[in-house]
Amino acid sequence: MKRIPSALHLLASIILALSLILGGCGAPTSLPDEPYEPVDYTLFPAPEGAYVGDTMPFVTEDGELELYYLYDTDHNGQGYHPVYKYSTTDLCGYEDHGMVLNFGLMSDPDPAIGTGSVMQDNDGLYHLFYTGHNDTGNGGKGKECVMHATSTDRETWTKIPEDTFFAPEGYSTDDFRDPEVFWSDEEQCYWLLIAARNTTQGGVVAKYTSNDLKNWDFQGPIYAPLEQYMLECPDLFKMGDTYYLTYSWDCVTYYAMSDSPNGPFKAPKNNVLDGNNFVFYAAKTAELNGTRYLCGWIGRAGLTADSSIYQWAGNLLNHELVQREDGTLGVRVPQTFYGYFTNELPFRAVKKEGSVKVKDNTVTLKASEGTHALADMGTRPATMMLECDVTFDEGGCVGFAFGGTEADENWTALCLDARTGTLHYEGLYIDQLATFDPGMFTTFDFSQKTHHVTLVCENEIVIMYVDDAKVLSSRIGHSIDGAHIGVFADGCNAEFANITMTCPPAEAEGELAEAA
Repeated sequence: MKRIPSALHLLASIILALSLILGGCGAPTSLPDEPYEPVDYTLFPAPEGAYVGDTMPFVTEDGELELYYLYDTDHNGQGYHPVYKYSTTDLCGYEDHGMVLNFGLMSDPDPAIGTGSVMQDNDGLYHLFYTGHNDTGNGGKGKECVMHATSTDRETWTKIPEDTFFAPEGYSTDDFRDPEVFWSDEEQCYWLLIAARNTTQGGVVAKYTSNDLKNWDFQGPIYAPLEQYMLECPDLFKMGDTYYLTYSWDCVTYYAMSDSPNGPFKAPKNNVLDGNNFVFYAAKTAELNGTRYLCGWIGRAGLTADSSIYQWAGNLLNHELVQREDGTLGVRVPQTFYGYFTNELPFRAVKKEGSVKVKDNTVTLKASEGTHALADMGTRPATMMLECDVTFDEGGCVGFAFGGTEADENWTALCLDARTGTLHYEGLYIDQLATFDPGMFTTFDFSQKTHHVTLVCENEIVIMYVDDAKVLSSRIGHSIDGAHIGVFADGCNAEFANITMTCPPAEAEGELAEAA
């Protein structure tokens, strides 16, 4: 079926063509502000009036990805973080199942619930192992413990208080959380990995084993890097011949790798796949239809928008994991998104500042040191995917700009910054980039000449994937409410080639109806 561009974008293209005809050889320097309507969060859901905290992914026998998560609000009481659940078959739409497990009383070990995991035993029964947290200290046993619940349908869960256990001797009784339970084919028993704190080693991932999911034998740590206070939300999985261990601390999700599930695990030089500052945190993984996904959350904005500071919990966010030639991990846009963003929008771009050349779907920019060049591509749709190939001078800084409306002429910059070796966004204007250090960022290797970039946008959430290697997730308040999207080069020459922009059919149909 032929793709039908939206009526508003067709109208803008006609206006642009007429301006070229009427103006002779002179190119237009502005595109009109178009109407903007936010959309429901379909790719990155969050409960109404609340937030998605740490996720516990589970894949069902019939091919659904269930994402259990800690339900967070801005008004938590003495009891908080009940477990809620989403489910999806393609990561392009989610069913909200609501609450599946509530927190306990103040007299119980779990007036607050912490992260855990869901699994199915060899007899078909479902198990949820989770963290019980009670600041009163459980009568001297410690603030945190492992707790157990079971279910036959994954909707109604029954707690088993007698299976509760606390940290072993030599480990902090207040920092003992995030159990990850699974069957080990290698050892023919159940494993339980947990974030623990040893009195001499610091934060570790500790291992327990069991034959019945009730009685657990402590085996000691499988990873103790002697670096972080804790290694939260550990998850172990295998891709190819390599085992990977993900964990979180310092507002960041990390990973390490090994040839054996028991280690030794070694963190590669660049073992962070997304940004810092709670932009993507507490990620665990799941394999759905042969594809491994990294499942976490993008934090909610801080006290001010576009400040590069995020708070704990926000919207659900899943990345697709890829194994690179050297065995390290990379991330890319979930390939299922290509079945969601199917309506191609007509390409248009005009010069705003500096030396700009537009030909077909390519924008060429030239900017000497201390200056920048900018091309405007019109009002950013509320939800869209943009792809392009970016080539720029060694040591330069380029990227995507948001703003440029009648109400706000300023442009903020989402950067591929070879000057600092980072991808970053912190709400800076383009002419401020050389003055301030990156605030919210992930490091990146710019040694190759051309980089393939994919942007996925849904309302203020903007996710930038580069080269199937790294991702920078952001909330960009300056990109919504009718803001334009552009491309820029700061103090260098750049080419943005093969630019395509697509949106879901539903948005295109809505714009057609509005125009009619």
